[in-house]
Amino acid sequence: MNVKEKLEPLLLKVQKPARYIGGELHSVVKDKEGLEFRLALCFPDTYEIGMSHLGHKILYDIVNSDPHCWAERVYAPWIDFEALMRENDLPLYGLESLDPLTEFDALGFSLQYELSYTNILNMLDLAGIDPRADHRKEEDPIIMCGGPCASNPEPLADFVDLFQIGEGEEMMMDTINLYRQMKKDGSYTKKEYLRRAAQIPGIYVPSLYDVTYNVDGTIKAFTPKDGAPAKITKRIVQDMTAAQYPKTFIVPYMETVHDRAVLEVMRGCIRGCRFCQAGFIYRPLRAKDPDVLCAQGKMLCDSTGYDELSLSSLSTSDHPQVEELLNKMIDYTDERKIGLSLPSLRVDNFSEELMEKVSRIHKSGLTFAPEAGNQRMRDVINKNVDEDEIMNTCRIAFEGGYTSVKLYFMSSLPTETDEDVRDIGRLAQRIVDLYFSLEKRPKRMVSVSISVAVFVPKCDTPFQWVGQDDFATIKRKQAALLDSIRSRKISVAWHDVHTSVLEGVIARGDRRLGKAIYLAWKDGCRFDSWSECFNYDKWMHAIKEAGLTPEFYASRTRDLDEILPWDHIDVGVTKSFLKREWEKAQRAEVTKNCRQQCAGCGASRLLDRKDGVCVE
Repeated sequence: MNVKEKLEPLLLKVQKPARYIGGELHSVVKDKEGLEFRLALCFPDTYEIGMSHLGHKILYDIVNSDPHCWAERVYAPWIDFEALMRENDLPLYGLESLDPLTEFDALGFSLQYELSYTNILNMLDLAGIDPRADHRKEEDPIIMCGGPCASNPEPLADFVDLFQIGEGEEMMMDTINLYRQMKKDGSYTKKEYLRRAAQIPGIYVPSLYDVTYNVDGTIKAFTPKDGAPAKITKRIVQDMTAAQYPKTFIVPYMETVHDRAVLEVMRGCIRGCRFCQAGFIYRPLRAKDPDVLCAQGKMLCDSTGYDELSLSSLSTSDHPQVEELLNKMIDYTDERKIGLSLPSLRVDNFSEELMEKVSRIHKSGLTFAPEAGNQRMRDVINKNVDEDEIMNTCRIAFEGGYTSVKLYFMSSLPTETDEDVRDIGRLAQRIVDLYFSLEKRPKRMVSVSISVAVFVPKCDTPFQWVGQDDFATIKRKQAALLDSIRSRKISVAWHDVHTSVLEGVIARGDRRLGKAIYLAWKDGCRFDSWSECFNYDKWMHAIKEAGLTPEFYASRTRDLDEILPWDHIDVGVTKSFLKREWEKAQRAEVTKNCRQQCAGCGASRLLDRKDGVCVE
């Protein structure tokens, strides 16, 4: 099929046609002659979001470094283009070749957010591939998934051939090389490939496991077959400094969400905030050498022409050599007039010295995350900051010339009361009052922005057993927060309640939820994280039609001894550690960060080095 001929007449009929044409600077086009493997890297959201995702850039570079492999990009078409594709029998295609996805050996989807799951089914359908794994043909591509949401792969078990658990740099090539070898020696069948792929460390093949359930709907047993391992342990990159990193990025024709060069400075986090899934599943901490980071940053800016460089991690200011890194980076960025973005600042290590550096590179407002409005709640979630540190950080910022501060909070946390929520507004007011109490402050008016997310319990956290607040409770607490705001200098934004409840359902779902996902997609659900597309009623109807209830997954508190849908996935952090942390949370007891004292989370066993030390 000639996709290009069908595509060109449609481009002027859609918003943002640059999403669909490919051909950008640094995109990789290869001669198909001699290729042994073709991979479609699929991101289940729009081009401008997917093009901003660092993981895709890294895998694109690694796969394309092999002369016999070709990785192309695929993004979810927006609803206007999808309608035209279906009207004109235009299949979903790779941006580099414009070939239909049925011509690829494998499709790899990135799982960043639970509300993108219907997009995965929709993309497969647009490609002419049945979303249901047991309905697909032998010649159909292998469907694989990876990313943070793969920590609980079960809701997608009906649709995915294999999951990559953990970090994909080495694992991706292991799965590709197995496929290439089996094709060469003539032993390839999809069934045999999946059976052998399940022996690769970090690979989970859901069809090789049977799940049985108790009368009350909880899991009775999770049984592997055909030699599949009982536990799948995540893979990690052992040495971030030595790991392959792209020398350049594809430069899009249109503006994307993060339209800049990005440097990943480290993986993991020392903090242990009990609500934060990323803080646990990316352990252990591994930081890159400052000299390597500087060289990589210069190479990216020189090759792409970007005039902004972002330092990316879960907590950039926790890099063990952050001041040395910033000193070296600022010398380069100042000389080249390149903006340097330093997200993920911590309240408790924001010094006047760091402020001086940040002031040179960050000219807009500062963003911090106290997460809760009073000390009891900050201790419950193990935030490990107190109000004096919060106020001192704001004082440093205000005296340094800043007038805009954005604060991230969470509501509906475990043990939270309405008064705890009102304390968020009271804390914001004290920050406003602090500004006016300072003699050394800017002449401009102060602005304090509060962004409040609804807490969603996630797997592999100390709160994985907790029931999420129901719809009415969440709404009541949001009203309590608004009631606590007394100043026009404070603005408030919060996450949508309906999407947060659905996220809570899917995040801790088992494989029975796959039927609900399929029914919701068949009823037209897609782009569920977009307010203009999300339909809560359709989702609730699909869950009911599947014989399930949202309460069973979202608002039900689990017994500590219950078999959880993700118990066969080992992300390094032990279940016994998470139980201890949950018990401490109920007593509002804190755990010191990893640099102060090892809490015995278990993640150090993933490291090859014999000392087992996971913090530099």
